[in-house]
Amino acid sequence: MKNIIVGVLTVVIFASMAYVASNGRAYHGGEASKGFGTFKDGETASAAPAAKDDREIEQEELKSLREKAGNVGAFKVSDNYKSKCASCHGVNGEGTVGPKLIGQTSEYIYNMLIEFKSGRKENTVMKGLLISLSEDDLKEFADEIGEFPARAAELKNKQ
Repeated sequence: MKNIIVGVLTVVIFASMAYVASNGRAYHGGEASKGFGTFKDGETASAAPAAKDDREIEQEELKSLREKAGNVGAFKVSDNYKSKCASCHGVNGEGTVGPKLIGQTSEYIYNMLIEFKSGRKENTVMKGLLISLSEDDLKEFADEIGEFPARAAELKNKQ
């Protein structure tokens, strides 16, 4: 019985396909294709993104150049900071996705790291990064970040 039903459905489907193809509907610009609307010259779909003007393009290029320049002029940081912190807080601690760290005291940073690790301050990214670190590791991060203003001043004096 199943085979008969499947056979009949297959024949119906192929017959429908042959009928639609022979009438030119939905194929080759037939009558059915016009049901979706046509676009004349100069018309755009409402869902299409608006084109950027020259000013916006120029602003984006300037922003990317500033970011590159900021990374070139960066002071030396540890590989641990680069791997765990720089993606959110920036190479110099200036903040990108995460908040600005430069200018904060090492004690403040250490206390915040403890708060994130313990879960008293909620941030799943920070907790995930800090969960496997020891208190000494947190202190090293805090001390390094606390030195950022001095490192920035030293870099500025060299230039």
